[in-house]
Amino acid sequence: MKQARTVPVLMYHHISPSEGMITTSPDNFERQLAWLSRRGYRSLTSDEFAGHLHGRAVPARSILITFDDGYLDNWVYAYPLLKKYGFSALIFLVTSWVGQGSVRRYLGQDELPQTPAHDECERLIAQGRSDEVILRWSEIEALRAAGTFEFHSHTHTHTRWDKSMPASEKNAHMAQELSLSRETLAEHLGSVSEHFCWPQGYFDADYIRIAREAGFQYLYTTQAFGQNRAGTDPASIYRFAVRNTSGESLGRRIRIAVHPWIGPLFNRWKLWRRARRQRS
Repeated sequence: MKQARTVPVLMYHHISPSEGMITTSPDNFERQLAWLSRRGYRSLTSDEFAGHLHGRAVPARSILITFDDGYLDNWVYAYPLLKKYGFSALIFLVTSWVGQGSVRRYLGQDELPQTPAHDECERLIAQGRSDEVILRWSEIEALRAAGTFEFHSHTHTHTRWDKSMPASEKNAHMAQELSLSRETLAEHLGSVSEHFCWPQGYFDADYIRIAREAGFQYLYTTQAFGQNRAGTDPASIYRFAVRNTSGESLGRRIRIAVHPWIGPLFNRWKLWRRARRQRS
């Protein structure tokens, strides 16, 4: 088996016909999956990806597909399309947002539930109406049973504590977040993995220490410009956001990400441009 040197990690939030930020349309999502399928790409499980970071072989055309937050549209649109093309993915759940209730309808069935744009989802969640836009435990169980999605922690409330309090207090709040998230996942799923995703992408050295002390070893960032190779620090897993674009466009981004010398050059150039913008 030809072994992958680099495994790109794809980051999604919404798959929905409602246009908005961090949203991919169902049509474009299907185009992306079809492109990956035609070219022989394989989605890894979290265990396989962890093995890759520790030097175990995975197929050359390997990817990891991730979704943040746990939106209802992941069930309504992402699930049936992933299933159609034989891919699996990870969802990082904000555990306090998940509620009870029966499973709702998904693509291919009649009378689909509404899947609002991201701004409206945030508004409804802030009003205590997360059930209208977030997965239910019944849907999570159905997705696990189908083998299409794994579920991991994205904290309990998705709060940026660093924005509102001193470091000593934010650290205590983050430790509590992780504890509550783990308790909730253990109660409903029976276990908790070592994989964790930072809310809104923020982390610092204290947060990394707290996450490791809580039992999380594989820490997913929103940092796009790096390569996930054997030996990469599992506390700094790179992911790039997938745009609402074609399969060919995603393919170009993946080919850049895995190239042994174009990839690092591209990443350095993007980081240089970002630093230059921040200085200006």
